[in-house]
Amino acid sequence: MIILRKYLSYTVMSVLGLFLLSACQEEEYMIPELEPGLHNDVIKRTLGPNVVGLDIEFAYAMALPREEGRIVSAQVDASIPGAEGTYLEHRSYHTNGSGEDVGVIVGEPSVTQGVSSKVNMVSDTNAVTLRYYYMIPEEARGKEVTFNFSANGSNGQTVTYAMGPYQISKMDMVLDLEVTDGDSSYISLEDMAVYNTADAAANAGKIDLVYLYRSIPGVAFNHALVSPANSDYLPDVTLPTGVNRSSKIRKAWALRDFHLARLQYGIYIDDLDFEKLDLSDSPNYAINLRSEAGAWVETADGKYKAYIYFNSVDNENRKATISIKRYSF
Repeated sequence: MIILRKYLSYTVMSVLGLFLLSACQEEEYMIPELEPGLHNDVIKRTLGPNVVGLDIEFAYAMALPREEGRIVSAQVDASIPGAEGTYLEHRSYHTNGSGEDVGVIVGEPSVTQGVSSKVNMVSDTNAVTLRYYYMIPEEARGKEVTFNFSANGSNGQTVTYAMGPYQISKMDMVLDLEVTDGDSSYISLEDMAVYNTADAAANAGKIDLVYLYRSIPGVAFNHALVSPANSDYLPDVTLPTGVNRSSKIRKAWALRDFHLARLQYGIYIDDLDFEKLDLSDSPNYAINLRSEAGAWVETADGKYKAYIYFNSVDNENRKATISIKRYSF
């Protein structure tokens, strides 16, 4: 029995030693061989909801073994024509030592006609990655869009790659509106605009909120959004005739939507957030708002819900910069 135990122990140690030896040996790296023929692949680079007025960015990669020829053209076809600014990049990019993108021209500037964007190569190219930017048009709002990528080789081969469908948001968005206490302080969610007193009087039925700044001892008032109907929270404010709507408002902290804030935070407000939003028990005012904070709003007629983000505030000059996402019901 003792001999058997010694034999088993020796066997286990031998196997363990061989395993450790093989684990410590570094495997030689082998450069993968490119399979024959023309190949392609696509990745979507942009994240978050696809909002009208923004772009959707893709990276389109193509490769053909040198002995088989070269890549002669690349093309992208969208199911809905893109807005102005839609194009297929004619440069291939790499990152330099400083982390900057450096473009190398490999083709003629793209020609975009209708749904198609095409680049004809001007260099002896066997492997290249091109960026494609689809500017989301108004016609795509609330619809789905698909893309068909294709490349042609000098050997007569063609490859294709389908992407999508991608849902286009129903939301509207406006960036960097300046509001100033006592001047441009009247906010219309229907128009996605800020009005001064005279313009507010001419658009009285569209004014949903009043921006103001107050420094009141013992009260954290500061920057505020108040419904015109709530006179208690509009100290020393004389409203234009007919400006009297009552919107529901709820403050939100640390909700830095990437599209509105354009900061490093990967947070996105999407259509579903507005569809599920319930402000029925919310007040019609929000005080003590700060930079990088915001407020959810529902208009008096229930036609619009919005998120208003405070990009910056200026206490000394009693003003702020805001950006808005709005959803129509």
